[in-house]
Amino acid sequence: MTTATWDPGQYLRYADERGRPFVDLVSQVSTEARTVVDLGCGPGQLTPVLRQRWPEAQISGLDSSPEMIARAQEANTDPLASYAVADAVHWAPDQPVDVLVSNAMLQWVPGHADLLVPWSEHIAPGGTLAFQLPGNFGAPSHRLLWEIAGRSAYEPFTADLGPRAAALDPADYLALLSRPGWQVDAWETTYLHVLPGEDPVFEWISGTGARPVLQALPDDVRPQFEADYKAALREAYPRQEVGTVLPFRRIFVAARRTGL
Repeated sequence: MTTATWDPGQYLRYADERGRPFVDLVSQVSTEARTVVDLGCGPGQLTPVLRQRWPEAQISGLDSSPEMIARAQEANTDPLASYAVADAVHWAPDQPVDVLVSNAMLQWVPGHADLLVPWSEHIAPGGTLAFQLPGNFGAPSHRLLWEIAGRSAYEPFTADLGPRAAALDPADYLALLSRPGWQVDAWETTYLHVLPGEDPVFEWISGTGARPVLQALPDDVRPQFEADYKAALREAYPRQEVGTVLPFRRIFVAARRTGL
């Protein structure tokens, strides 16, 4: 399996649009927290959202990408926030935390549903496990990515990319986490992102879902793949008078521990 190197600069090109679901998620967390862990924090651009919600909390941002953590550490001006490289699969805190949040990360973890109940055992009484992840893997942007990647010119370089990003439906997460002592809220929202510029859907997905494919292609092959993919995306998402509209479905869960 090829491991992608993440580019914080490309990821941040649509920082406002990518950040809105996180704001919506955090707004549904009622817990008053002293300790907050952001699992999959990326370049740390959303830490101010957590700080505004919990002004006095110790915030720990964790991400498996050294590039993302380096960017977060470089930009950090919050004395109560820290960042470190960590693998979500093996995450376990030294003591229970009040809030564990994860934003658009779990879809990259194969079998991530199996981690949720164990993670919830690290939540302090009254605390919350809250996460958001894309639910648009059947959308044209992703379907076309893998259709083109499977063409004979590209398949030798993309065949070994391993499991693709995936998510369950909100009802599945609700069923998984609902048990005595827990109150679970699960929902979905489709955002309509209006994107400016040339080939904006390509620019969006090249910082996230298409990153492993693009990185797997040799330098002399990648330009033709990009041209093919851009042409397909322009047809699937035609520019309108207001800009290019990208519908983006997202799944949200906030599970609060109400008892011991």
